[in-house]
Amino acid sequence: MPLLTVELANAMVRRGNSSRREAGAPARFKPGDPVLARMMSPHGHTRIPRYIRGHRGVVDRDHGVFVFPDTNARLAGEKPQHVYSVRFSARDVWGPEGGERDSIYVDLWDDYLDPA
Repeated sequence: MPLLTVELANAMVRRGNSSRREAGAPARFKPGDPVLARMMSPHGHTRIPRYIRGHRGVVDRDHGVFVFPDTNARLAGEKPQHVYSVRFSARDVWGPEGGERDSIYVDLWDDYLDPA
């Protein structure tokens, strides 16, 4: 893929370019699976929020396969993988300030998750 130029970016926006891919790694998780958001401090780009790292959650849904932004931003390849909506207890994430019955949903790529 060529380097992104203004012209290429404009063309992608006009045609509605998507980061969804038909093929990639098989799903590691399914809805209902308990997962752990990895504790990580990568150099450069990442989409895993710092406040969610190290917390346990439950997979709510599998959105399908998408380009992994961490490698794609470094021009190290698309590395397509599943993206999951993961539900975390607000109380587990924010402590007593979090509502007892409230949840936080975060979309996370496979590389951000481990089985819990």
